[in-house]
Amino acid sequence: MGDDSEWLKLPTDQKCEHKVWKARLNGYEEALKLFQRIKDEKSPEWGKYLGLIKKFVTDSNAVAQLKGLEAALAFVENAHVATKTTGEVVSGVVCKVFNQPKARAKELGSDICLMYIEIEKAEVVQDELLKGLDNKNPKIVVACIEALRRALSEFGSKIVTLKPVVKVLPKQFESREKAVRDEAKLLAVEIYRWIRDALRPPLQNINSVQLKDLEEEWVKLPSSPPKQTRFLRSQQDLKAKFEQQAQGGDQSDGDDEDEPVAAVDPYELLEAVEVLSKMPKDFYEKIEAKKWQERKEALEAIEVLTKNPKLENGDYGDLVRALKKVVGKDANVMLVSLAAKCLAALAAGLRKKFGTYAGQVVPTILEKFKEKKPQVVQALQEAIDAIFLTTTLQNLSEDVLGVMDNKNPSIKQQASLFLARSFRHCVQATLPKSVLKPLCAALIKQVNDSAPEVRDAAFEALGTAMKVVGEKAVNPFLTDLDKLKLDKIKESADKVELAGGKKGAGGGASDKKPAAKASAEAPPKSSGPPKKTQSAAASKSSAGAAKKGKPASAAGGKTKKTSDSKEFTETELSPEVCEDLAAGVLPASCLQQLDSANWKERLASMEEFQKAVETLDKAAMPCQALVRMLAKKPGWKETNFQVMQMKLHVVALIAQRGQFSRTSASVVLDGLVDKVGDVKCGGNAKEGLTAIGVACSLPWTAEQVVSMAFAQKNPKNQAETLNWLSNAMKEFGFTGINVKGFINNVKTALGATNPAVRTAAIALLGVMYLYMGAPLRMFFEDEKPALLAQIDVEFEKMQGQSPPAPIRCNKKAAEEEGDDGDEQDEDGGGGGQDIMDLLPRTDISDKITSDLVSKIEDKNWKIRKEGLDEAAAVISDAKFVTANIGELPLALKGRLNDSNKILVQQTLTILQQLAVAMGPGLKQHVKALGIPIITVLGDSKTNVRTAAMNTLQAWVEQTGMKEWLEGEDLSEELRRENPFLRQELLGWLAEKLPTLRTVPADLMLCVPQLYACLEDRNGDVRKKAQDALPTFMMHLGHDKMSKAAGKLKPASKDQVVAMLEKARAVMPAKPAAPAKTGGGKGSAEPSRAASASRSQPAGDDLPDGKPEGKKIRGGGGGAAKKGAASKKPAAKGLKDDEDRSGPIFVLVPNAKEQRIKEEKQLKILKWNFITPRDEYVEQLKTQMSTCFAKWLQDELFHFDFQRHVKAIGVMIERLETESDATISCLDLIMKWFTLRFFDTNTTVLMKVLEYLKLLFAMLNRENYHLTEYEANSFVPYVILKVGESKDVVRKDVRAILAMLCKVYPASKVFPFLMEGTKSKNSKQRAECLEELGCLIEGYGMNVCQPTPAKCLKEIAVHIGDRDTSVRNAALNTVVAVYNVCGEQVYKLIGNLSEKDMSMLEERIKRSAKKTPAAPAKQSAPERTQREHPTNPNATFLRKPSQEDPNKLKIMYRTYRIQARQNAQHSESSHPSIPKEFQLDLDMIEMDQSRVCELPDLVQHKLDELLEPIMIPERKMRSVSPQFDDLHNSTASTINFVISQVASGDINTSIQALAQIDEVLRQEDKAEVMSGHIDQFLIATFMQLRLIYSTHIADDRLDKKDIIKLYSCIIGNILSLFSIESLAKEASMGVLKDLMHGVITLLLDSRVEDIEDGQQVIRSVNLLVIRVLESSDQTNMISALLVLLQDTLVTTAGSPMFSELVIKCLWRLIRFLPETINTINLDRILLDVHNFMKVFPKEKLKQLKSDVPHRTLKTLLHTLCKLTGTKILDHLSMIENRNESELEAHLRRVFKHHGNMSGVKSDRGNEKGGLHMDDRMSKAKVSDILSEIFKKIGSKENTKEGLTELYEYKQKYSDADVEPFLKNTSQFFQSYVERGLRMIESEREGKARIQTSTVIPQHGVDSSLSSSNEDLKPAVYYERLKILRQRQGLENTSRQQGVGGSEDEPQQRPSISSLLSSKPSVASSTDMLHSKLSQLKESRELYQQEQNTHSPTHASTRSASPAANLDDLKKRLERIKSNRQ
Repeated sequence: MGDDSEWLKLPTDQKCEHKVWKARLNGYEEALKLFQRIKDEKSPEWGKYLGLIKKFVTDSNAVAQLKGLEAALAFVENAHVATKTTGEVVSGVVCKVFNQPKARAKELGSDICLMYIEIEKAEVVQDELLKGLDNKNPKIVVACIEALRRALSEFGSKIVTLKPVVKVLPKQFESREKAVRDEAKLLAVEIYRWIRDALRPPLQNINSVQLKDLEEEWVKLPSSPPKQTRFLRSQQDLKAKFEQQAQGGDQSDGDDEDEPVAAVDPYELLEAVEVLSKMPKDFYEKIEAKKWQERKEALEAIEVLTKNPKLENGDYGDLVRALKKVVGKDANVMLVSLAAKCLAALAAGLRKKFGTYAGQVVPTILEKFKEKKPQVVQALQEAIDAIFLTTTLQNLSEDVLGVMDNKNPSIKQQASLFLARSFRHCVQATLPKSVLKPLCAALIKQVNDSAPEVRDAAFEALGTAMKVVGEKAVNPFLTDLDKLKLDKIKESADKVELAGGKKGAGGGASDKKPAAKASAEAPPKSSGPPKKTQSAAASKSSAGAAKKGKPASAAGGKTKKTSDSKEFTETELSPEVCEDLAAGVLPASCLQQLDSANWKERLASMEEFQKAVETLDKAAMPCQALVRMLAKKPGWKETNFQVMQMKLHVVALIAQRGQFSRTSASVVLDGLVDKVGDVKCGGNAKEGLTAIGVACSLPWTAEQVVSMAFAQKNPKNQAETLNWLSNAMKEFGFTGINVKGFINNVKTALGATNPAVRTAAIALLGVMYLYMGAPLRMFFEDEKPALLAQIDVEFEKMQGQSPPAPIRCNKKAAEEEGDDGDEQDEDGGGGGQDIMDLLPRTDISDKITSDLVSKIEDKNWKIRKEGLDEAAAVISDAKFVTANIGELPLALKGRLNDSNKILVQQTLTILQQLAVAMGPGLKQHVKALGIPIITVLGDSKTNVRTAAMNTLQAWVEQTGMKEWLEGEDLSEELRRENPFLRQELLGWLAEKLPTLRTVPADLMLCVPQLYACLEDRNGDVRKKAQDALPTFMMHLGHDKMSKAAGKLKPASKDQVVAMLEKARAVMPAKPAAPAKTGGGKGSAEPSRAASASRSQPAGDDLPDGKPEGKKIRGGGGGAAKKGAASKKPAAKGLKDDEDRSGPIFVLVPNAKEQRIKEEKQLKILKWNFITPRDEYVEQLKTQMSTCFAKWLQDELFHFDFQRHVKAIGVMIERLETESDATISCLDLIMKWFTLRFFDTNTTVLMKVLEYLKLLFAMLNRENYHLTEYEANSFVPYVILKVGESKDVVRKDVRAILAMLCKVYPASKVFPFLMEGTKSKNSKQRAECLEELGCLIEGYGMNVCQPTPAKCLKEIAVHIGDRDTSVRNAALNTVVAVYNVCGEQVYKLIGNLSEKDMSMLEERIKRSAKKTPAAPAKQSAPERTQREHPTNPNATFLRKPSQEDPNKLKIMYRTYRIQARQNAQHSESSHPSIPKEFQLDLDMIEMDQSRVCELPDLVQHKLDELLEPIMIPERKMRSVSPQFDDLHNSTASTINFVISQVASGDINTSIQALAQIDEVLRQEDKAEVMSGHIDQFLIATFMQLRLIYSTHIADDRLDKKDIIKLYSCIIGNILSLFSIESLAKEASMGVLKDLMHGVITLLLDSRVEDIEDGQQVIRSVNLLVIRVLESSDQTNMISALLVLLQDTLVTTAGSPMFSELVIKCLWRLIRFLPETINTINLDRILLDVHNFMKVFPKEKLKQLKSDVPHRTLKTLLHTLCKLTGTKILDHLSMIENRNESELEAHLRRVFKHHGNMSGVKSDRGNEKGGLHMDDRMSKAKVSDILSEIFKKIGSKENTKEGLTELYEYKQKYSDADVEPFLKNTSQFFQSYVERGLRMIESEREGKARIQTSTVIPQHGVDSSLSSSNEDLKPAVYYERLKILRQRQGLENTSRQQGVGGSEDEPQQRPSISSLLSSKPSVASSTDMLHSKLSQLKESRELYQQEQNTHSPTHASTRSASPAANLDDLKKRLERIKSNRQ
């Protein structure tokens, strides 16, 4: 059980993956319990198992697998994340579970599949199961079929898509395995239950026996439709409904009966067949043949082909034309019926795709109905019925109306019957009033036809229409019919059976829902989509009829309406009947006095009349009788104005209070019109007309009144009538006005002689213009110019005004108004539609002759052009044309793909012209001509595309969008892989879709193409597709679109789903009501709605009514919800300003802490996502609600980005005033901004960044620190934006990141940026890397969290990135690290490929270190230090303001404290020092503010300083007596010249070197260099390093200059090291750096490539030998040991380098016998000890080469040999000697070789060694000289050779060249001598010039001391150093790597930082720290790098110039006295 106990301890998820099956079994059991226990479906626990579930089901052990399946089932059922596993798990089930022998396993597998379906993954499951059907294992196939059957049986055909299943079903019937066939049979039976006969066609080709079996099974099935028994998670409401029904019995079965039945269309299950290619090749010849038999053969061939139930889409134009010709013109009736059958079959097979051809064929078929033969008629009927189903009645109505007036009764009859059949297929939505009205008018004419069959057909058609749309909608058109005919129509309506057995709207809807039916007198559109009724409801409420639309009044409305409809046909009553009725309600006296001769009696009678009317009840008032009484003699001829006024007032009362019919109105209107112009009675007459307008609808009243007025001759009446009408239009609105009815009268008025009439007419036109817009002018274009000008002036006045809101409502027009509003939306074609219908149109079909068509189709382009010109002329002559334009559409379509682009553009222009001319009739040509316009959008020429887009827009203006979106045409266009077409079309759709309220379902067909465009190769297409995505989603919904995305490949799917989420956030809302201000019906209301939304307070009453109305009519929650949403912005009303004045953030104590706590406890979602999901947004809304002002929150979460911009604007304004509250809500504010980072809108983004910059500035001022919680939910998202493509955004984000480091530790920002470098976006990676570099430069290596090594390795990976910018950024970042920590960088970055390493080395060489590694920006103030004091650099970044001045003073003091007494003199002698570098030392000393804080100075035994004033004796040489004075006067000059050696300017450097060379060459003057040697060597190797890293890589520099500079440097060092006393002054650190520089130069291959480079390398070799021989041997050996240690530590260093260092060591070892007495053994052994500490014996042996190990052994062995055991006494400087490996090694050496103290025996050897060495060096000399003489002898190099010989003689004056000259000719010898003399004189002259031209540019009043072994002065400096440390000064000097304190941006950095490289052990820079006199070459090289200090050496090796002690002593005296 040992193993068991091992795995028993593991956590559950690890057990599930264990290799032991028992462990897995145990794991599955535990997991099952866990899954059943977790209640929260979104628990993070589920995430652990995401990747394991597939292993659960595919376990190789059957027992474990069974348990795994149970656990997997529990997981799928309960886990929110389970959907992610669908594909892999179901595929695992199919392959590994369905083949198991155990039935339980298969059952569980099947359950898992069904559970996935339940959690909305039906498509994926189905795909996997269908894939399983192709498996070779029959067991798997059987199980898959069974699973599909179970799924269908339980979930139904709506969830399981049957088309793919039916497609593969026949194949299963052919299987060899009986089990598969049997299972397939069961599946077929199950499918049949759901779709019935739709399954027959796909299975018609299976084995007849099998089919027979199936038929038998099918018969047994119950006839009742099956019900869904299992429901998706999203269908829980449906489940509840089903359960209710089950409890309540079967009473509601009928309602849902058609639901499942309608679910599957058999057509959808069929495979389309391509028939065009199979047509007989000679078909078109045969169809034209003279013999009817041949024509019949051709047709029969087509009939066979077209019998296929589903045909592939293609160009059937030619075939349709051929068949049409047969139908129209063939004399043989048999062929006519055959062609008609072919057309019917084509229409049935193509469905909507045939719609394009419908317009061409229908007129021909209708004309052919003149045939009497039943078989022909029947074939034609079938054809036209099939064609109707492919298009809409709207498209065919023109053609049908065209034959309604035909003389042939058969045609009329068949047209009516066709309409009757067509109506059956319509619903209210597809049979709008605009279509119904003209058809009813035509049918009413036929009702009165003489032929009985025509009448009957008309009755049937009208009855069907009534059944479909309800009586209420049809009755207005039937006013002129008598009762008998009306009854007949109703009788027909009762007999009608609609398609699908529905009860029409007239019956069923009113029976079921009487209240909803007439609510608020809304139109009866219960079956239409609820959205369409929206505008009608809105218009109702705004019209003021039923302000709140209460249901009670609605019911009343219904009864009233019924009575009204009776009164519409109110018959005229005879005078007797009227008198009887009037007598019943009026007093007798009143009736008697009505016609009295006395006017007073008549007046009294009228008063009584008025009282009676006022008291009468509405229902009891006999309106017609009363008005007839008023018209009784004298009637309207009343002469007394008082009586007349009263009479007119009573008419108005009756109209208002009674049920006033049009019959009653016609009795009084004449009288009213007659009096309308009367001065006294006109007002009352107008009041009466208005009342009648309310009662009988303004449109009808206006028409009657205007025609009556113009039938009179009285101009006053005419003018006043027009004035009344103008006013009435404003009061009632324009709804329903029949312009045609009085437009001619207006024209008459315009031509009237009376100016008042003309003025009134023009004023009326002005009012009409408000509603109708520009199209109104079309009616008057033929008027006289003067009149037209007046009309235009009036129109101009009205321009820009919106029509006033209607204040009256037509009682009877209320319903129609609703209808029209809807209808207009449906047309979507703008307000001008009605006017367009009224225009007189010309039929130009007869002018489109076959000649014209053939011209347009001619082969010669010129003739084609002529044809097009003619067509354009025909259209422009006609001005307005009917929809019938003959063959022109097909001809123009051909020209749209003409090879001649000019003709294409001309065709587009004609189509634009046609759009304007044809108006709304254009709709029927959309398919034939409109879609080809879209194809032109794919043209490669921009001007053609522009023309096509303009044409398209012109067409859409006339047709609306509906026709374009119907059918598959649009998706077919998008399928074309043409980038131009795609981007233009998508752009157009993105613009149009948001304006539509509804779209056809066919838009869904475009979605797959849209997804393809999202991944198109062309960037513009992708952009347009992304823009269009939200507009598609707005109509289709997110669910449908994500479902469609499920069908994509996994890679595409992820991408598309992410885009869908983004689109969801920016999805526009559907327009609430059409804001069209054109004419037509219902336009007043929408325009008012529009104006109301502009001025919110004005619209207060509007939104109140809107949602109410919607709830009643739409009856759906969705509509109501929408209403509420639309109400929000408008309903704020006047309170807005008050609300917004309050604070925008609420300061809730501890709210943020509470939120942090909740997130930690996982009570709320952690703010961590790739794209924000809805739940995050909702959570944020909830959290904000407590601490944000309500209005601000609404703005922040508004769908309109403009609102976001406004809200951010307010937040910016309040940032300062509400800073505390802002900080309290900071986490929420930042979270909201992260959401905005996912928006694509640049305007919002820029505003967001603007706010964030201000926010961080404020937080910085407030000293606020971000918490981890705030940073985690914000920083990762702001880093996303650093990769934005727009520069302006990136710039802002970078600024924000810089500011972020002030309020959040840089070390914590670093990991976020590291995460950002992993992005797929290369810009983001590059920017993040750049930021990392900045952080390292600014804050040092400590920001690299978790460890520098780990971070650097990750950064270095990017050096190999594909993207150049990323590579560069990575290299720059590593260089930044190099600048901070030098060679150590190679160790940190780990192993890089050779290519990457070479790139890095190259970059490090090139990077000119011109700027110090100081922080580029003054960031992270003091509080950063508080946050994480572990960062040693943080002290450096402090900026407490009060310290600034004093700190600066102290810095300056350290800089100048060693200045000599002759400072005055030096400064005056160098007037050119820049201002900022001139220090007023005395001022600094006088300043007591800081000095007084130095109490410790006295207590440090400073008295000692006063004693040793004498200059200590030097070991190496004596000091000449005059040295001091000389030094005094020249020290500053030498300092200055030396500082120029390190200059970045080559010439400056060469000049400086020449001057020093001059000094060094003169032995008497060379002494002045004493004390400046280290300083000079530092400057020299700095220059070497500068050449190496910068100059040599700079192509702009002349390489000869570089060689010249090298020569000067090498010459100088050779000169220096030939003066022994000076050579010995070089200190260890300086020698180490010098050797490093020189060896690097030796190895630099670039130098060799330069001309004369070889010579330089040879000189360097010579130089190395000279330095090794001449320098202090102790220092040299130490330097080489330390250098070797460094090179071995840096693994990335060149192996050649370490080899050369070792060779140098070997050479020194050879010198040891001579130098042993002069060297300091203690120091050398200390260095060896340190070396062995870093490289113990084992580590040394591990190195690739054993040479370092051997070298060390040889060194120690030689030392032991030379000193014997005494060497053990020299280990004094080593701490813990006993632990030292060195001592042990030395003892071992003695042990092996016995006592070596007897050195004498070896003396001989020593000498031998020495002689050998001499010989070697002599051999070397002769080599060099022979090389030189070779050069002199060669033609090319003779001059160079002479120069070298001269230099050689200069350096080695004792060198003997005689042997080389001896054997040469006399001529050669004199040539050499002459050459040497010339060089000498040349050089002397040059040196003179150079010395005279030296003008010191910078006075540097300081000097560097010699490096002396005398320790005395160093002690004093050490003490001074301690004092400085106490005052916090030493800190700054130790932190050179970070680069100066922030407080001294202008201050000169110390020479240590200027002149140090990166020595990792003690180096020259250590010593320089203690030399307080510093150098500065102001233009050059601020290089600051961190130094590691070796304290042991600091004290022993630092020395100070004796000459400066004087000065130091005096200054300390002064400071001391100041203190006292």
